[in-house]
Amino acid sequence: MTEQQRTSDEGVLTRIGQARMLLHGGDREEARNRLGVLWQQLGPDGDPLHRCTLAHYLADTQDDPDTELAWDLRALSAAEGLEDGRLVGHDSAAALRALYPKLHLDLAADYAKLSRPDAARAHLERARAASDALDDDRYGMGVRTAIERLDRRLREG
Repeated sequence: MTEQQRTSDEGVLTRIGQARMLLHGGDREEARNRLGVLWQQLGPDGDPLHRCTLAHYLADTQDDPDTELAWDLRALSAAEGLEDGRLVGHDSAAALRALYPKLHLDLAADYAKLSRPDAARAHLERARAASDALDDDRYGMGVRTAIERLDRRLREG
């Protein structure tokens, strides 16, 4: 990765982080607006890891479950695009593999909200299978716990 690419990477990640802080601070609309502008600036040929991260957080800013699902599907699609030969040389390959369980968990939750239990279970199983890539840290334990929680909810419902 060149210095210019690294600087560009840091700028995008900083802007994503700022919008994320707005989202977690309760300003969903402003977070959605800022992430949407960044999405447009990246365009369809933007870095797949950035597109994945943006779509992942844009999903969290949505009020409509169908729109949330569409953004989560974009996030997964961008992650899969990174694997098409580019993952090998990407600095964040391990981080992306650790994101797969969460991407599938989010899709499972989306499908559960939309009363599509079969699709929810399919993505939940993918989340569980991908969870081997998670570390035994706070993030990994949180994702594993959320997988089990959604699994119980689907079995009960």
